Amino acid sequence: MKELEKAIQLRESGQLEEARCLLLELLNKEPMNPSVWYQCAWIHDVMELEREALPYYKKSLELGLSDEERQGAYLGLGSTYRTLGMYDDAKLILEEAIEEFPNRREFQVFYAMVRFNQKAYSESMEILLKQIAETSNDKGIQTYKKAILFYSDKLDQTWD
Repeated sequence: MKELEKAIQLRESGQLEEARCLLLELLNKEPMNPSVWYQCAWIHDVMELEREALPYYKKSLELGLSDEERQGAYLGLGSTYRTLGMYDDAKLILEEAIEEFPNRREFQVFYAMVRFNQKAYSESMEILLKQIAETSNDKGIQTYKKAILFYSDKLDQTWD
């Protein structure tokens, strides 16, 4: 699909309005193509038109995306809900993504942001501390990995 590839190249090179116009034209030609819906969502997100991106993300997921695009659409939709203050929706979408793609850590990080926004500070910190301890190559973090993991869910606890 040459037109879709061209639209992606336009987006990547910063020619956002041109990419958006091409994608919207392409959507009229191929209304059942989930990749076109996903790219429409993405371009609206990049252009800071988050609210306009929502229906494109939703439709792309409904139509059935390949794994990589599906992961991107989940993350985009969850993040967009969060930036619009729609925290409950963001939480639900990111929980779906975590269930479907449990090894993709980026979902955990965005989920932690949502939980922070929902004032679940302890849970948010626990998620982030675990991600840091499990993924960091930093020597100091690795030295204290066991302690970081141990305390990750005990931040409000004190010992006498």
